[in-house]
Amino acid sequence: MKGQWYDRLIEWREQYISEKQLILLLSFFVGALSAFAAYILKSFIHLIQYFIEHYLIAGGHHLWYLVCPMIGITLASLFVYYVVKDDISHGITKILYAISQRKSIIKAHNMWTSIVGSGLTIGFGGSVGAEAPIVLTGAAIGSNLAKLFRLDQKTMMLLIGCGAAGAIGGIFQAPIAGLVFTLEVLMMDLTMASVAPLLISSVTATTISYMFHGTEPMFVLQTIEPFAMSRIPWYITLGIVCGFASLYFTRGMNFLEQWFKDNIRSIGLKILVGGVILGVLVFLFPPLYGEGYDVIEGLINGQSQSAMSYCPFAAFSDSGWVLIGYFVAIILLKIVASVATNGGGGVGGIFAPSLFMGALVGFVTGRILNMIGVAVPESNFALIGMAGLMSGVMHAPLTGIFLVGELTGGYHLFLPLMIVSVSSFLIIKLFEQHSLYAMRLAKKGELLTHNKDHSILTLLKMDNVLETDLKVVPPDMTLGELVKCIAASNRNIFPVVDGKGVLKGIVSLDEVRNIMFQPRLYNRFIVKDLMNSPRALIYDDMPMEKVMEIFEDTGAWNLPVVNRQKKYLGFVSKSKIFESYRHVLVHFSEE
Repeated sequence: MKGQWYDRLIEWREQYISEKQLILLLSFFVGALSAFAAYILKSFIHLIQYFIEHYLIAGGHHLWYLVCPMIGITLASLFVYYVVKDDISHGITKILYAISQRKSIIKAHNMWTSIVGSGLTIGFGGSVGAEAPIVLTGAAIGSNLAKLFRLDQKTMMLLIGCGAAGAIGGIFQAPIAGLVFTLEVLMMDLTMASVAPLLISSVTATTISYMFHGTEPMFVLQTIEPFAMSRIPWYITLGIVCGFASLYFTRGMNFLEQWFKDNIRSIGLKILVGGVILGVLVFLFPPLYGEGYDVIEGLINGQSQSAMSYCPFAAFSDSGWVLIGYFVAIILLKIVASVATNGGGGVGGIFAPSLFMGALVGFVTGRILNMIGVAVPESNFALIGMAGLMSGVMHAPLTGIFLVGELTGGYHLFLPLMIVSVSSFLIIKLFEQHSLYAMRLAKKGELLTHNKDHSILTLLKMDNVLETDLKVVPPDMTLGELVKCIAASNRNIFPVVDGKGVLKGIVSLDEVRNIMFQPRLYNRFIVKDLMNSPRALIYDDMPMEKVMEIFEDTGAWNLPVVNRQKKYLGFVSKSKIFESYRHVLVHFSEE
C-alpha cells in the first residue's frame, strides 16, 4: 500500500511539477531542514556546556576539565561503534568522496548521527568544531531528498551543495559564506541553473537562524579601528604568518592523525589515550576546551586577559611575554587537542579550530609588533587572522573573507581581510596543492576539481569502459584452433590466459596474419609461441587519469585490464574512454 501511494506521488509530481520547479522547492526545504538541524546541534552543545559550567566547574572544581573531555569522547565513541556502526568523521571529505565516487549518495543516517556524535564530543569539551558535522548533515538531507524524488546524479549533487550552503548559513548566520563555501570547498561549478537553488537554501537557513538567535552577528564587535593604508605592509606580514601557520596546521594534523591510525588500533586504548591527552591539555590550557568561541570574542574585543581564566598560569598574566608564550603554546597544541579528540573517538571538524587558531595567530602577531614599536590594532589583527588561517587551511580565500565579515559585521575591513586571505592562500599553495579536506582524496585520484578534464576523468569508472567481448585463448592452443577463433571473432586482439585466469600475454591478428593461411603450420605452432607481452597493464583500481597517462606514454590503443593478482578482467581502449568522456561532458555541461 505504501509503495502504491509513493508511486502515485512521484507520478503526480512528474505530471504537475517540472524538474526546475521541484529543484527550487527542494532547495527551500533543504535550507530549512539544515537550519533546524544546526539549531538542534547548537542547543544540544549549549545544554551540556551549561550543565558543566554552572554545576561542576563554577563550584571551583576545575579538575572536571580533566574528566569531562574523556566522558564526551567515550560517549561519542560508544555511540558510533554500537549505534551508528559507520565512520562519521571527516564530514567534508565524506561529501567530496560522495560527489566523486558514490554518485552523490550519502547514507540516510548521516542526517542525524553527526548531530548526536558531535554534540556529545563538543558539549563535554572536545577541541573541535560543530560546523563540518552539520555540513555533512545538510548534505545528507539534500542527497536523500533528491533520492526520495528519484532525481538524477547531477541534481543530487546540486542538492548536496544546497544542504552544505544551508548548513553554513544556518550555523554561522552567513548566507554569502554558505554560497562561496559550496563553490570553493565542494568545488561545484557556478552556473545559472545552480546559483538560484544555492542562494535559496542559504538565505532560507539564515532567515530561520535569525528567528532563533536574532539578527546580530555571531561575534559582536565592541571596539574596532578603521582601516589605515599605512598598515598594509603589516597586513601582508600577517598574511604570510597565517600561511605558514596554515601549513603547520595542515601537515601537523595529517601527521598526528596518521600516527593515531597506525599506532593505536584498540577502541578502548584510543579513548584512553585521546581522553587523557585532551583532558591534560584542557586542564593546563582552558581555552582549548570546546570550540573556543568565547576566547575569539574576547580577543577581537581587546579582552585577551579573559583567556587565562581558570588557567594555572593566571598569576603571571600581567607579563606581556608570558601572555604571548601562553598563546603560542595554545597555537602549537591546538592541533594536538583536535586530533586527540577525533582520534580518541570523538566527532568534530576543523572549522572552529582554524578560526580559533587564526584569532590567536593574529593577536600574537599584533602584540609582538606593538612590543617592538609598530603600532597596530591587536583586535583587528585577531579578527583578520581568522580569515587568514581559514583561507590557508581550506584553500578557500573567498570563504575566509566573507565568513569572517559576516560573523563579525566587520565589512569595513574587507580590504585587509582580502590582503591577509590572499597572502595566506598564496603561501600555502607553494607547499600544498590541496586543502586538508581534499588531499586525502587527491592522493587516491578520487577528487573532483574545477578542472573539467580532471573532473570528468575522475567521474569515469573502469566498469564504464571495460570491454569483455574479446575471445580468451589458452597458452597451449594450436595455431589451427586459433584460426577458428579468429574467424568467429570481430576483434583483432586475443588475450592469452592460463587455467588460473592469469594473463600471460596477447596475440594480435597482425602478428599471425602471415602464417594463418598456411594449414601445414597449424599443428606446429601454439599460442604460447605467438603471443607478445602487452605494452603495459592497466589495474582495475587505477584512477582514469592514470590510465590516460599510460596510454599517452605507451602510444597503445588497447590495453589489458587485470587485478592486483594479474588475473585477466578485460580490455580498455582509447576510443571507449573518449566515447564515455564525451557522454559525461555533455551530461554535466547541460544547464
